[in-house]
Amino acid sequence: MKFLRVHTDEGLRDAVLTEDGRVATLAGETEAFDPVRLRERAAAALGGAETSAFEDVRLAAPLRPGKIVCVGLNYADHAAEGGQEAPPEPILFMKAPDTVVGANDDVLIPRGSGKTDWEVELGVVIGRTASYLETDEEALEHVAGYVLVNDVSERHFQLERGGQWDKGKNAPTFCPIGPWILTADEVPDPQAIKLGLDVNRDVLQDSSTAEMIFGVAYLVQYISQFMTLYSGDVISTGTPAGVGAGQKPPRYLKEGDVLRVWADGLGEQHTRLTSA
Repeated sequence: MKFLRVHTDEGLRDAVLTEDGRVATLAGETEAFDPVRLRERAAAALGGAETSAFEDVRLAAPLRPGKIVCVGLNYADHAAEGGQEAPPEPILFMKAPDTVVGANDDVLIPRGSGKTDWEVELGVVIGRTASYLETDEEALEHVAGYVLVNDVSERHFQLERGGQWDKGKNAPTFCPIGPWILTADEVPDPQAIKLGLDVNRDVLQDSSTAEMIFGVAYLVQYISQFMTLYSGDVISTGTPAGVGAGQKPPRYLKEGDVLRVWADGLGEQHTRLTSA
């Protein structure tokens, strides 16, 4: 099942994408992410609710994460394009929830930026509280679904201003999510998802989650050793090669650029770059 959120005349509403690609808005106010409750509401809505064409709705992010845990250098080719070795353990950093925007919202180039960059990533949506998980199988039982993420980054802030990577990861709008959450039962293998990114129709990232150094199950289990994961938290699992910093010469985003970000089963994002 595909869950999303849309803007309506009555405000933000939870919704579901029907099998024929239309949007059914769920009755009631938008709720904190709860996969069981969403399924119940969706079952009620699909009984006879009016639907809208997908292209006619204004998308919001399909959830508001409690926290976003990001994984750095999780594709060997991405590490190599930056002149770095593949890490022996996952590199973790955080993006703030207030960086989240919808799949078609503008991305703002922050003031003072000269190196705003892109990163297509698979997002893992946690479905229930996870702490000190012991096995990969147990980890996957705590996954509610998967979502498309663009981990927008400012490389000068991230790598040349000292301190931690968070400086280059947390500008407003730096985390487009969606368009929808695809439930885990419809993803037979999270390590077999093709994903990619275009800038102004130039294909710059085209890869698969099969190329991850640390897979989804391991990441959920590993991260649960260091922090408690709650329903609605998102793990952004890293990006493959093809980021702007890895181009020769480097290529960074400028006002007016248009990104198409995609992953099999997870839809597409279409975002335009504007100046803050």
